[in-house]
Amino acid sequence: MPPLSTKGTFKPQQTASHLLIRHLLEGQCNNPVRVVAFNTDEGWSRDVSDDVADELRERCAQRGAVPDFLLDFLEAHDNGRPIQLPLPIAI
Repeated sequence: MPPLSTKGTFKPQQTASHLLIRHLLEGQCNNPVRVVAFNTDEGWSRDVSDDVADELRERCAQRGAVPDFLLDFLEAHDNGRPIQLPLPIAI
């Protein structure tokens, strides 16, 4: 059964992207080259590699390391957008 949002409605695009990011970070896809989103209901497809790379960079910054198997993908889809690094909070 697909995950549900807090209101109980299924959000396939959000769920699919989170799952994709998780799979990429876990190394379930070896040496990814491109990520393409498809919407068969509306009849379109779109290269979302830059968006996925941005999200991966943010997640890697939070973790403090970039997995070797993602280096080529991130380099190929570097659009120059700055990444907000997490700041340590002293309590």
